[in-house]
Amino acid sequence: MTDLRSQLQGLWLPLVTPFRDGELDEASLRRLAGHYAAGPVDGLILAATSGEGMTLGMAELERVVALVRDGIADGGRTLPVCLGLSGAGTSKMLDALDETADWPIDGYLIASPYYTRPSQRGLLQHFTALADHAAWPIVLYNIPYRTAVSIDNDTLLRLAEHRNIVGLKDCGADRARSIELLRQRPAGFRVLTGEDAHYHEALTDGADGAILLSAHIETASFAAVQAHWREGNRDAALACWQGLSELTSLLFAEPSPAPAKYWLARTGLIERAEIRLPMVEVSIALAARLDAEIQRRAAAATRAA
Repeated sequence: MTDLRSQLQGLWLPLVTPFRDGELDEASLRRLAGHYAAGPVDGLILAATSGEGMTLGMAELERVVALVRDGIADGGRTLPVCLGLSGAGTSKMLDALDETADWPIDGYLIASPYYTRPSQRGLLQHFTALADHAAWPIVLYNIPYRTAVSIDNDTLLRLAEHRNIVGLKDCGADRARSIELLRQRPAGFRVLTGEDAHYHEALTDGADGAILLSAHIETASFAAVQAHWREGNRDAALACWQGLSELTSLLFAEPSPAPAKYWLARTGLIERAEIRLPMVEVSIALAARLDAEIQRRAAAATRAA
C-alpha cells in the first residue's frame, strides 16, 4: 500500500470492468490492469462509474481488486488503487467499509448519497462518519448530475480538514466554484478533475491532475498533456490536448462506459464490449463512428512511425 495523499496527483484511470456472458472476464481484466500499469498512469480507480460498480456484488468487487493487483504485478510497477463505493445509506456504507477493510487497496472513492438528497449538514455528518470509520483514506466524489446533490465548497473545506479525507474527484460542472475551492483548500488536499472535456482547463486552473475515462485510449497522449504543463510548456500542452478533445466527445456520445468498452474490444485489450443492464452497448451508428476513428488514428500512428 502507498501514502495516498502524496500519490493522488497526475493521471488516474477509472478502469472499466470487462464482462463475458454476464460474468467477470477475469483474463481481460488482468490483462487490462497489466497493460495500464506498464504505461504512464499514476493510479487506478476500480468499480466506480466507469467500472460499473453499481452492478457488482461484494464478492465480485473483491475479485476485481485481486485481479487488478495481480495485473499490476504483471506490469512490474507499484501503483495505488482506490475502490469506488457508493450508497444512499450511511449505515450500509459503514458495513461496506468494514467488509473491505482488509482488502489490498490504498483508499476509497466515495460519491455523495444518491436519491436521498441530504442537506449540507447531512453530507457533512455522512462523510465524517465514514472517514472516522474507514481503514483507508477517502477521496470524495462530487458529481451532482448523477447523485442529485452537490457538496458545497464550505462543506468540502470542512471535510478537507479531516485527517482521513485526502482529496476530491471534481465533477461539479461549475468552473468558478472549482477555482474558488482550489484557492481556499488546505495544504495537501488534492483536487483532480473527473470531467474529461475540461481536462486542460482544470490543469490551467490549478488542479492536481485528472481521473479520466477517455485516458483508456491514447493514454500516453493524455499523460503528455500534464507532463508538458508541469514542465511549463503551455503551448505543447494545449496542442496535445487539441488532438484529444474530439476523442473525449466521441467516447461520451452515448452513456459511458459503453463507447470506451467498444473501442477496447475492437483494439484487442478486452475480449468483448459487453456491458450490464440498465446500460446497453453502443448503437450501430456510434459503432461506425468509433470504427472510423480507430482506423484514422491507427493510420496516423503508422505514418508517424
